[in-house]
Amino acid sequence: MALELLWQVELMHRTSLTKIVRLFTLAGGLAALALGFAAHAADVAAAPTAEDRLAALEAYVNNTDPGKALAATPGPGHNAWMMTSTALVLFMTLPGLALFYGGLVRKKNVLSVLAQCLGITGLVTILWWAFGYSLVFGTSAGSPFIGGTEYLFLKGVTSAPNPNYAYWVSQNVFAMFQMMFAIITPALIVGAIAERMKFSAILLFVTLWMIVIYFPLAHMVWGATGWMNGVWNAAAAIPAIDFAGGTVVHMSSGWSALVLCLILGPRLGFGREKMAPHSLVLCMVGTGMLYVGWYGFNAGSAVAADGIAANAFMTTTLAAAVAGFTWGMIEKITRGHASVLGFCSGIVAGLVVITPAAGFVGATGSVIIGVVAGVVPFLACTKLKALFKYDDALDTFGVHAVGGTLGALLTGFLATPEVNANLISEAYARKNGLAALVQDGGLWLVQLKAIGVTLTLSIIGTIVIAGIVKALLGLRPTAEAEQQGLDITDHGEEGYIL
Repeated sequence: MALELLWQVELMHRTSLTKIVRLFTLAGGLAALALGFAAHAADVAAAPTAEDRLAALEAYVNNTDPGKALAATPGPGHNAWMMTSTALVLFMTLPGLALFYGGLVRKKNVLSVLAQCLGITGLVTILWWAFGYSLVFGTSAGSPFIGGTEYLFLKGVTSAPNPNYAYWVSQNVFAMFQMMFAIITPALIVGAIAERMKFSAILLFVTLWMIVIYFPLAHMVWGATGWMNGVWNAAAAIPAIDFAGGTVVHMSSGWSALVLCLILGPRLGFGREKMAPHSLVLCMVGTGMLYVGWYGFNAGSAVAADGIAANAFMTTTLAAAVAGFTWGMIEKITRGHASVLGFCSGIVAGLVVITPAAGFVGATGSVIIGVVAGVVPFLACTKLKALFKYDDALDTFGVHAVGGTLGALLTGFLATPEVNANLISEAYARKNGLAALVQDGGLWLVQLKAIGVTLTLSIIGTIVIAGIVKALLGLRPTAEAEQQGLDITDHGEEGYIL
């Protein structure tokens, strides 16, 4: 009887344990199921909704923040326009600027100009890949004067957009687009010192010039933390505006070109021998290429295929045509004939002056700029140059320095938020004071500050760099080499064998 009672107790104990194990198993399963449902709910919550996707498509059309639905996704239309613009800006240097400058020199130096443009293209590409892009468009330094080191050797520069600069354009495309600006800027300097500077000296000068002048200035004006980036930096101390490079490209190269040509001195025979262009046909062809390429330069600077790009396309067309006509008509009135060189010079002057304003002014503003661009650079190239007798061989100073400075100033008077709402944006312009300056008419004063900074950096930097290059390599070829022509002495070739 006792044994039977013990056995029943044991059975009851085992049954209880089994039930407890089953209960724990059931509880564990329910907990796991609950966690699974929670994870699934989180995934559903994280996934973009139909409204998110529709908003992202609308953002694509309007070139605004795509949000989470299409984050880090390049937009095919915007990317296509920027790749086209990149090719157009390269076309401005090779062969546009090379032919424009090449036609304006004497035939014994035509290849030297082409070689300088080719050499600068390769050199600046290497600098841009190694550290140039990072110093201009990086932000890791947290500095208003220089970028950072996060993109050295283009590390991390992929097909995903960098939202600091473009929501829909691949960062690698943006980097190549900006590289073309970095290439053409020092190539412009060649025009002032044509026919009298050694090729090796030019390459060393350009290397130092990019590091000391271009990279810091480009960051100050266009970098996300830039000191003078009024449109895209809420903390900009000088909230100036420069749409496509009035200060960064034309002022920096033009004023540096003047300083360098003064340091070099005039060409042998300057003022005594005839130094007429050897081929105005090449000059005209180069002008046409520059004109076409400038659409990528200006309209591409919207970094999107949007309404601002369309406006820049229009204003570029109007300003260039009006300036070319104005210059030609001034020649017709004052000299009795309108020259091909005059039309070409006027077109380039119009393109230069409209550059900082292209995405900020309307049609009438661009026509005003065209007229002024046809008059002021004409006087600089014909009267100012004759008065002071400096040998700016191909009028780089008269067109690019004077034109770039003029354009930066006129932008301060003619920019309007009706064309570009970024001038009064809540995120940036209202925080740094740009919006108030635009609305109160004080923007031109800030533009003067940006002009002053650009002049100071360009002039002082060029004096120092030229001194270093002169001490290391010398600047000029021998008198005999200069007389013979740089095609033979620097490159061992001739442009024409007749």
